[in-house]
Amino acid sequence: MREICFDTETTGTSAEHGDRVIEIGALELIDHIPSGKTFHEYINPEREVPEEAIAIHGITNEQLADKPKFYEIAQKWIDFVGDDGIFVAHNAKFDMDFTNMELKKCGFMPYNNDRVIDTLAIARKKFPGQHNSLDALCKRFGVDDSARTFHGALLDAQLLAEVYYKLIFGDGSAGLFATDSVLKAQKIKFKSTVKILERHYDISDSELSEHRSFLEKNIKNPLWLADEVKKDA
Repeated sequence: MREICFDTETTGTSAEHGDRVIEIGALELIDHIPSGKTFHEYINPEREVPEEAIAIHGITNEQLADKPKFYEIAQKWIDFVGDDGIFVAHNAKFDMDFTNMELKKCGFMPYNNDRVIDTLAIARKKFPGQHNSLDALCKRFGVDDSARTFHGALLDAQLLAEVYYKLIFGDGSAGLFATDSVLKAQKIKFKSTVKILERHYDISDSELSEHRSFLEKNIKNPLWLADEVKKDA
């Protein structure tokens, strides 16, 4: 199974009212394990980024001034997702609404919500009544988020990939890079290179006699002797 674990940073909270995507980060998962393929772009939103948004993600207008506009990276994003990619996001409606809004502005078809997994919905079902933000889940599962001084799309996608794995397999799992899971994801098969040779040993009458005496002395009604009696009968 191929999944695209992703996150966006934006100028605000409403795609419908003119807010835009300023950063998108993603990594490919194969059977829930990162394949090593990633996508990351900062995007010029063609509008000012409010101070309250900058306080969350730390991305300034000056930093975005020379970055590509979304239509310039749209096809690259579509190619990365592919036809078979299933989206994984935390509070997925937010990220999907913004991504689809940007795609529609560029003349591309939006993605269908039937190929989306929302980790927030999974967490709320698994931990009802508890805090289920990405920060809270990282702490609950022991995922190191010390580098997360600001929200960042690629970093958040990487943290979410591990949280997602633990949401599925449990906190007691061996971890995101568990050897057996990695081998399964990479479809690695091992074949034994050891050739087992048949070995034949000739047993003397005296050895058989000693063995029989040992059985009679140490084992009550040994099955081996019973079989011999049946053969002799």
